[in-house]
Amino acid sequence: MSTSFAASPLSPAKSRPNEAIAKGTPPPFPLSLLSNCTSLRQLQQLHALAIKSGLQHHPPLLTKLITSCPPSAMDYARRLFDQIPDPDVVLFNTLSRGYSRSDDPIQSVAVFVRMVDAGVGPDDYSFPTLLKACASAKALEEGRQAHGAAVKLGFADNVYVLPTVISMYAECGELNVARALFARTDGRCVVSYNSMITACVRSSRPSEALALFRELQAKGLGPTDVTMLSVLSSCALLGALELGKWIHEYVRKNGLGSFVKVNTALIDMYAKCGSLEDAIGVFDDMGSKDTQAWSAMIVAYAIHGYGSKGISLFEEMLEEGIKPDGVTFLGVLYACSHSGKVEEGLGYLRSMRGRHGVVPGIKHYGCAVDLLARAGRLHEAYEFIDGLPMQPTPILWRTLLSACGGHGDVDLGKRAFERILELDDTHGGDYVIISNMCASDGRWEDVKRIRQLMSERRAVKVPGCSSIEVDNTVHEFFSGDGKHPQSEAAHRMVDEVVERLKPVGYVPDTSRVFHVDMGEEEKEASLRYHSEKLAIAFGLINTPPGTTIRVVKNLRVCGDCHSMAKLVSMAFDREIVLRDLNRFHHFKDGSCSCGDFW
Repeated sequence: MSTSFAASPLSPAKSRPNEAIAKGTPPPFPLSLLSNCTSLRQLQQLHALAIKSGLQHHPPLLTKLITSCPPSAMDYARRLFDQIPDPDVVLFNTLSRGYSRSDDPIQSVAVFVRMVDAGVGPDDYSFPTLLKACASAKALEEGRQAHGAAVKLGFADNVYVLPTVISMYAECGELNVARALFARTDGRCVVSYNSMITACVRSSRPSEALALFRELQAKGLGPTDVTMLSVLSSCALLGALELGKWIHEYVRKNGLGSFVKVNTALIDMYAKCGSLEDAIGVFDDMGSKDTQAWSAMIVAYAIHGYGSKGISLFEEMLEEGIKPDGVTFLGVLYACSHSGKVEEGLGYLRSMRGRHGVVPGIKHYGCAVDLLARAGRLHEAYEFIDGLPMQPTPILWRTLLSACGGHGDVDLGKRAFERILELDDTHGGDYVIISNMCASDGRWEDVKRIRQLMSERRAVKVPGCSSIEVDNTVHEFFSGDGKHPQSEAAHRMVDEVVERLKPVGYVPDTSRVFHVDMGEEEKEASLRYHSEKLAIAFGLINTPPGTTIRVVKNLRVCGDCHSMAKLVSMAFDREIVLRDLNRFHHFKDGSCSCGDFW
């Protein structure tokens, strides 16, 4: 954005004249009606009533009207604001806050510049809103300028401003800067801790977030509901069920269980840690359920492969009069995708805008692509992506490419790969998929060309990583490496497992290992120590017989590991819950909950 406030004449706010007016005789207008407004039309009707009452220029009333504007109606809020001849800092802050919550948060910067140019000094409410807007817009340069202005005016160490400065840098990808600012605090502010913990979670550093939470506890600071939301998200990211259960008990003991958002986070945590039963328990025990709580439970059913239950819960939600949102429909579409309900899923997609007033986003269209592709309707999926009303993301084409690999359609896969390269040529996994497809079809010249291209673009495949929680500690394993302290023992256990499984039918699936210079034994060796196999072996060594083994993998589980996990569940009488990039797999008695459809 070209607008800059760095050179604007800055001085702190000296007074809030509108507050004085607000303390006077209240206007003959039913202000309480504003809090009951549920649409822009109702707000406009009350505005018309205000004009009839001669109050169209009354600052406190206009402030309340602007505050009541939904984020989607900021143009209307701006027109209301422009009617005020000499707006004070409270009005500027109100308009800025509205923009910060809208789809165009960077407009808060323009409001701040206009305020300074008008000679109105910002206060300690101005900067949190401005910094949150910069964070939402990922506007690092404007965020730096806002931070500089806060320093110049003496607000940088304010209890409300500093946490938002930390959050802004973290949201804009400058986590080290956020860490440095946090280190300069006295460590006694729970709000600053909340900002840093949330920043770590959003930067996919859940272990650091949990370490900060323990630090907060050690200092005797009382965590808030905001703290618990981020801590539960960390447990979900790590798949740390036992730690999550401890956090749940902590929530109960500290009176935080009454917050709907905390309960919703518990549902999400339990679902992502593989315990659908606990997620259902939290949902059933909730006295009050909002859209987010219903949505979280629908998603939980979907990712665990219970698509029909997720769809039934959605219908129950509608019967209860709860309005669905975009997340709800992601869960519903995901449920349809993983249960093969193609036509039902497309029907729900069509109903979003017309029946429910929810505008489909790129993620919803991605679910539709996945729905078609899984069902083998690959060319229909290609045409669907090509005809979208918005620019497709690489993920949509990536979904189709992966499905082409599964269905063996090399020619369409190459077309999808070319579309991916137009948008993003840095993702190593794309090159590997198309290379393997060409190899399986004997197109070795194409394989050579793709691998050379991958080298030229310096595209690197993300290494497979699987984690398992044992005794409240999360252990990570990478395919083939020996970094973990018990890596040698895990490798030996994998060897023992393979030998034990061969008599019951295990045969390494080398059909997806494509190296022209590799013999069969070498191919088998390349499969043997995948990260999920090492994590399962570690679980067999370090947990009592009969204990459920829970593993989280960062990529899609391969066919060989999937087959081996089924046999391990039978031969060792263990239930194995494996969360991969796409869904949960519950292995028990030699079968998987996915029905081999993943």
